[in-house]
Amino acid sequence: MSGSISILGSGWLGYPLALRFVQKKYDVKTSCTSEAKLSQLQAIGTTPFVVNIDALNKDADAFLQSELLVINIPADSIKGHRALLQKILGSPVKNVILVSTTSVYPNENQIASEDDELPESTRLAIENVFTSNNRIQTTVLRFAGLIGYRRHPGLFFSGGKNLSNPDAPVNLIHRDDCIEIIGQIIKKNIWNQIFNCCADTHPSKKEFYTHAAAMLNLPPPSISEQPRGSSKTVSNQKLKSVLKYTFIHPDLMTIDF
Repeated sequence: MSGSISILGSGWLGYPLALRFVQKKYDVKTSCTSEAKLSQLQAIGTTPFVVNIDALNKDADAFLQSELLVINIPADSIKGHRALLQKILGSPVKNVILVSTTSVYPNENQIASEDDELPESTRLAIENVFTSNNRIQTTVLRFAGLIGYRRHPGLFFSGGKNLSNPDAPVNLIHRDDCIEIIGQIIKKNIWNQIFNCCADTHPSKKEFYTHAAAMLNLPPPSISEQPRGSSKTVSNQKLKSVLKYTFIHPDLMTIDF
């Protein structure tokens, strides 16, 4: 496996993703928003650039000299993403993986699937910037809550933080699965799709976060006594069916963080 890939965003997910593709002999370009990180990204074998989608310049043109682009940034600027698309259309990029979020689904006590009709939101509008353009092939990955490594869920409600809606199901995914799913999308050439990416199990917030705190020998979170609010359970069935994907960490209650 080889080729050229640009990874927009080199933080908690983008950095180990870049390292994976360097190890697979890709020509990897990475981006960050601070020159202070350039040497770190260069040290792992990537060609780094400072890229800000709200102020795109010639560095962005050089960064986009790849066949494939992974967009993995938290920016909610629709204008910035539209400007990025115009840069993409003038580049060699033909395939895009857009990391999005399951927060596009409202909490209506439903099983959330990719066929749902969704209310307008910034994240959905950003997805549409890319999926509505037929000059590139875009696959959208809607990641659930991100956990693993520096994001240990036992810390999420530490220090006496109040856990609201304790009976609601959790929708989470480990970073190992995020990286593997992106790799499988590229390996199998699965484009023009939208996938929910979420572990198989959905324990209650009370059950899961109490368990996660105990793993760190921390006191359990403070449980709200307010009536249960609305929630959702994110379905991963399309991902498992189309991609034939088996999760590395399918059961949230058995992950060794």
